[in-house]
Amino acid sequence: MQETNSDAYELALDESLKSLKECQEAQNLKSCFLCEKLYECEIRKNYIDKVYESMAKGEGGGFEF
Repeated sequence: MQETNSDAYELALDESLKSLKECQEAQNLKSCFLCEKLYECEIRKNYIDKVYESMAKGEGGGFEF
């Protein structure tokens, strides 16, 4: 079975979420918002990037909330 482009984005998102949760567990936190490194954290930034990429499926552009 061939992996679709959409599947690749979902897999990348899953991996970044796994890393984020591992970091939270290592820091004994339930949320990134409780972490002193919130705005400088590369793990969190990577996760946010993967969320947007997953939503856009590589099409780029912005999102309106």
